[in-house]
Amino acid sequence: MLPLVPALVAILATVALALGAALARALTPAAAVVAAAFGAIIVVFVGFAFLALLILFVVASVLATRYRFEVKEQRHVQEGQHGERGIANVMAHILVPTALALAAGLSPPLLPLRATTVLFASALAFGASDTFGSEFGVLAGTARSILTGRPVPAGTNGGVSANGEFWAAVGAVTTGVVGYGLYLLFGTPTPAGVVVVGVSALAGFLACQVDSVLGETLENRGWLTKHSTNFLGMVSAVLIAAGLLKGLGAWG
Repeated sequence: MLPLVPALVAILATVALALGAALARALTPAAAVVAAAFGAIIVVFVGFAFLALLILFVVASVLATRYRFEVKEQRHVQEGQHGERGIANVMAHILVPTALALAAGLSPPLLPLRATTVLFASALAFGASDTFGSEFGVLAGTARSILTGRPVPAGTNGGVSANGEFWAAVGAVTTGVVGYGLYLLFGTPTPAGVVVVGVSALAGFLACQVDSVLGETLENRGWLTKHSTNFLGMVSAVLIAAGLLKGLGAWG
């Protein structure tokens, strides 16, 4: 955990960033409050590198959401009224990272910090993969069912396209690379760079496919909501990453 003075500075910075996001209409006011509270927990328990990666994920998601927003609005597949993220969206994407931060930051820790760096990056790699795949993929105009391959309208739950899959991979890989760079910058101990980037990118991308399968099989039947599907997708990213770390002998 951070010492008292750096922790206070970190909390103030987190609140200021959340306020800025609300003023920029990137988050609704309620979502900004939630983001500030959970962001403060993350930075206090595991440090600035984790918060910085979370902030960059939010910024990238907002930019992707607002890209050609007028086209998405015409097709009725836009996020919010102006591309803003609501409280349910924020909760779906911040609960898992916060739980990881708490598990690693407790004394004694429930998770080793080195493994947590990869699990945390994997969770956000899924978020970026899912957001990029959806926000850029929906512009392709056509998609196919991930299970049957039949054509479906772009934006359909479980629908995938070559354009969407490409950007999903870009989101996952970029998150892994940026995450490792931030860990190095802030002196956070991690496994080897190829492990951090490779595991988080692969876990994030594969979890994005899990999200699509859940969307087609459960969300389309009304058994899951969009946000609960996202939450389960992020959980699957962490589980995949944990399995890969264990298999590579890079857990500790």
